[in-house]
Amino acid sequence: MKTIVSGIQQMGIGVANLQEAFAWYRKVFGVDIPILDDEGTAELMLPYTGGKPQKRHAILAISIKGGGGMEIWNYTQRTPQAPAFAPQLGDLGICITKVKTVSAQKSLEEMKLLGVELLSGVLKNPAGAAHFFMKDPYGNVFEVVEEGSWFGRSPRLTGGVCGAFVGVTDMEKSIKFYKEILGFDNIVFDQSDVFADLAAVSGGKKFRRVLLTHATPRKGPFSELLGQGYVELVQAFGYTPRKIFEGRQWGDLGFIHLCFDVKNMNGLKEICAQKGCPFTVDTGDTFDMGAAAGRFAYTEDPDGTLIEFVETFKIPILKKYGIFLNLRKRDPEKPLPRYILKALKFMRVK
Repeated sequence: MKTIVSGIQQMGIGVANLQEAFAWYRKVFGVDIPILDDEGTAELMLPYTGGKPQKRHAILAISIKGGGGMEIWNYTQRTPQAPAFAPQLGDLGICITKVKTVSAQKSLEEMKLLGVELLSGVLKNPAGAAHFFMKDPYGNVFEVVEEGSWFGRSPRLTGGVCGAFVGVTDMEKSIKFYKEILGFDNIVFDQSDVFADLAAVSGGKKFRRVLLTHATPRKGPFSELLGQGYVELVQAFGYTPRKIFEGRQWGDLGFIHLCFDVKNMNGLKEICAQKGCPFTVDTGDTFDMGAAAGRFAYTEDPDGTLIEFVETFKIPILKKYGIFLNLRKRDPEKPLPRYILKALKFMRVK
C-alpha cells in the first residue's frame, strides 16, 4: 500500500482547565465538533512523560468548515507546567498555530467584540495573504490567516488549524525533513529580513522565513476536510534559540505536537527510519480513544519538535445513534463522500 499523508489532523494544546479551554476555542474559532472525548492514561508516551504513565483527559474538536482540529489536552493527576522562560518566535518548537479565515478583517472585528487579546492589526505576509496575530487566555499565540480551501457551510468566519510557525536551527535540514517526510514540496516564499508583518511577535529580530505547502492536493479519506496545510519555518539571526519544551513534559502547557493524518503507518515507519528520524513512540496496533480508534506514532523534526502521525480506523459519525465509520476497507487514496463527513455537524456542541 502506498504511504499517504492526508493533511494536518490537529494541533495538540496542553491546558490546565479542559472544559474552560474547549468552551473558549468553540466560541472564538468555532471548533465545536468533538470527534473524541476521552479520559484515561497516556501509557505509551513514556519518552516524553518522565518515564511514567500519566492520567489525562483529551478532547479533539474540529470545525465543519474544514481544516485540522484542536486536541485540547489536560493532565488530571499532575499540574501542567508552563515554560520557565517566555518563548519567542524563533525558539525551537511550535511557536504559533495558524487558523484559517475567509476574511482577516472581519475576523479581527469579530474578535474585538469577543474581547480577544489582539497582538496586531491586519497585515500582509510576503505571499500577499492577509493575516493578524492574537493570543488566547493561556498565553498561546495564533495567526489568523486568509486561506481558500473550505469544506462545509457555517456562519463562522474561521475554520480549523491550517499550519504552524516552527522555530529551527538549520533551515536546509528542516526543509528537507518537512518535504521528504510530510510532503511539503512547495516553497511559497524564502526570505530573510526584519519583517514588518511579524513586528508584534518577533521581538524585532531578523529571520530567515520559509513558508512551505504542498504543490498538489492531498489524498486520503479526510483530505478534503483537512484542506491545504502550511508549515512556516523561522530561523532567527543573532539569537540563540531555546527549546520551548525544555525541562518539561509532553502535555504541559502550550502547543505540544503537530499531528498528521496518514495511511499505511508501516510504510511511513520505514521511510522515517531510512531518513534518520525513526519513530520514538508507536502503538503498533489499534488504540482506542473513546469513540474513535486508530494507530498513532511520533517522530521528531531535526530540532526535536514533536510530530504525531495518526492512522484512523474508526470515528463516530452519529455517536448518539451508534453510527461509526470504519475506514479499514476503503480505498486509502479516495476522499470520503462529503455527505458522510458533513453528518458530523450533528455532533456540534453549542
